Order: sequence, then structure tokens, then C-alpha cells
Amino acid sequence: MNVIRFTEPGFAQKLQTLTSASSLFDKGIEERTRAIIDAVYTRGDSALLEFTERFDGAKLTKEQLAVSTPEFLNASLQADDSLRDAVTVAGKNIELFSRKSLRRNWSAKNAQGATVGEKFDPFQRVGIYIPGGTAPLVSTCLMTITLARVAGCKEIVVCTPCGTDGQINPGILFAARTAGATEVYRVGGSQAIAAMAYGTPTIRHVQKVFGPGNAYVVAAKRLLFGHVAIDLLPGPSEVLVLADDSANPRFVAADLLAQAEHGSGHERVWLVTTSAKLIGAVQKEIQRQLPKLSRRAFIERALKDNGSLILVKSIEDGIALVNLLAPEHCEVMLKKPDSAVKNITTAGAIFLGSFSPTVLGDYVAGPSHTLPTGGAGASFAGLTVDQFQRRTSVVEYNRASLKKSLKTVEKFAALEGLDAHGRSASIRVDSK
Repeated sequence: MNVIRFTEPGFAQKLQTLTSASSLFDKGIEERTRAIIDAVYTRGDSALLEFTERFDGAKLTKEQLAVSTPEFLNASLQADDSLRDAVTVAGKNIELFSRKSLRRNWSAKNAQGATVGEKFDPFQRVGIYIPGGTAPLVSTCLMTITLARVAGCKEIVVCTPCGTDGQINPGILFAARTAGATEVYRVGGSQAIAAMAYGTPTIRHVQKVFGPGNAYVVAAKRLLFGHVAIDLLPGPSEVLVLADDSANPRFVAADLLAQAEHGSGHERVWLVTTSAKLIGAVQKEIQRQLPKLSRRAFIERALKDNGSLILVKSIEDGIALVNLLAPEHCEVMLKKPDSAVKNITTAGAIFLGSFSPTVLGDYVAGPSHTLPTGGAGASFAGLTVDQFQRRTSVVEYNRASLKKSLKTVEKFAALEGLDAHGRSASIRVDSK
């Protein structure tokens, strides 16, 4: 991992480099993604089949894109008791959190006596991307599809990549169907996002696209915003640990290694600390723990390319850096954490204390683990159930409340030179 110290020349420039390294805005990735999107728009299913063979190594027919009922049944039969228990335990926490987060209809009287309010309806057809590849993210099914079901979405479309044999991981199929998916397609990558956004003869277009993915999936979501609604920009995983000398280096190292193992090569991990001693201890722990891990090659690449151990002068400087980087996950391991939590305003999720590793958020805590990455946390929050709800304002006036509003309406209409606007209100007040 790279070590950056505030005492070294060029410290500020090195930090600036960290903020500009996100794969979300890689021009090469964007150009290749645009070409894939254009192909799906132009050629529909045939493009999906071509890209599935090229990127996933599976030669499919159009009829094989959709997962069949027998495949779901087979996946259910393969699910052992431990998987069923894990899905049940995590699912209950996620559903509880989601139901608490639902937005509810309301109404009130405004100053002129009119009834105003909002109603919240579920999107009727949503698309959810579930990453597969080197790590089939079974947990992501629960962290996305559950929210759609709780919100009341009637059609929940899932796209996920298949293996070279054309099969989807049975754990993903079991979790997806259990969580509430109504359709599943063996389509991955940016081509899946394009299919859900534009629609093809096999995959009807959706109203909104959700879910995390690699750099190409996120690029597709950015490029297709407007053709379809988008949840947020959840790309390759990130974790930032903000710590002082009270932190346990074994825990810190384990958490950095965990988030570096996903395998895209674009994962980013940071330790930000006031303790030089902690940096040294974490380095030793990484060297001790790494050889025991099955995905060592993926981790080493991520740590080399996008891993940093950063020594800052003060915790206040550390908090400022957290807000600049806007990490997906922020672990706070401080003697006095309250001030830091209050002042961290851009993290996707905050994990407080030595016994709250990010993995709990990944799997079981309750909030969705679909979170903004690549600095997008400065503008986006993590996935919540209300993003599956469509807001509509509702307004109802009677003659009395309209009359009370007329003077104000006519003033604005006159100022803007829109006399028909004013007339549309006054004609009602003047009518018998």
C-alpha cells in the first residue's frame, strides 16, 4: 500500500490525486460502454447474445435469456439449510429497516385553506442489476429486491451475468426469487443496463434501474440517465478507516483486506490516522493476514493500485479528508467518535466502533449495502426504499380558497407577462 504523510513535501498534491482516481469517470471505459449501449439500442437481443458470448463465454439463444420456472425450482432444491437461514435472518433485518423508511401519503391545509399534500406510489416496473463474475453477490439480491417488494413494485426485473456454461449461480436465483424478483435474465455488464433502459424484444424496458456493478455498469447508468431513472452510482467497493492510536491494527487490516477482495481491480481502500505507529502495525498485519486469503491476487492488485495509508496531523484534518473522498464505507475507530460522526457528511455509510466491521453492513445489519462510490457520495445517498416510490403532489382548491389566492396569482402572472395564467384563475372566481 502507498504511505502518504502530512510531513512530506507534496502532501496536498498527493491527496488531490486520490480524489481524481475514480473509475467512474474513466474516458476509455466510457467510450467502450457507449459503444455497447448503442449496439443494444440498435440490435436488441442479438447484441445481448453477442456480448454474453464475448464477455461471459456463454453461447445462448434468445429463448435462453430468461430464467425458466424449472431453473428457479432447481435452485430452491439446491439451497441448503444454512443458506435458507442466512437469507431469512438477513431478509428480516432488511425488511424491517425498509418498512421504517417508507414514505407515507400526507395532506394539510395551506394559508388560503386549500388542501395540499403528497402521495407515494411504487414504480410499477423496476430493473435491478446483481453483479456476478468472480464473486456472485447473493447478498445484493436481498439488499435491493427486498426494498422493491416492500415498496410495492409489481414487476421486479433482475439482470445478472451467467457463467461459461450459461448457468446463473443457484444461490443468486434462490435469493432473488425469495426476495421477490418476478423476472430474471442472464445478462450482465453495461449491456444489461442498456436492455433495461431501452427494452429489447425479450426484456421490456423498466421505469428505473437499481443496483451496484463494476465500472462499466456504473458508466452505463450515467450515460443512460434520462432514458430511464437511475438510483445512484454504486461502483467498485471502497472503505475508509478513520482511526487514532486506540484502534486495533488487526481489525483495521482485516477490514481493508475485505473490501479489496472483490476483484474488479478498481476497489479503493484507505486508512486515515493520526498515529504513525498504527500505520506500521497495520502494514505488518496486512503482510501476516494476506497469505491466508483465497483471493490474494485480487487483493494485492487493489492495494497496490488504490490502497493508501495516510498520516494526518489531526482528527479534524482526517474528517476533512473523509468528506473530500466521500467513501462508500467509513469506519470510525476513535477514542471520542461522536464529533467525527456528526461532521462526516459525505460517506455512504458510517460504521462506529471496533466491533462494527463493514461486512455487517454488507450482509446483515439492515440498511442496503448499495452505496455511492467514486466520490458520488458528495451528491448521492445510499439506496433506500423510498427510491422505489414515485412522489406526486396533490392540490385541491374550492371557490373560497381560490378567491383568497387570486391576488397573488394575478400579480405573478402580470410580472411574467402571462395573462392567460391569471385569467385561468380569475375566470373561475368570476363565474356564477
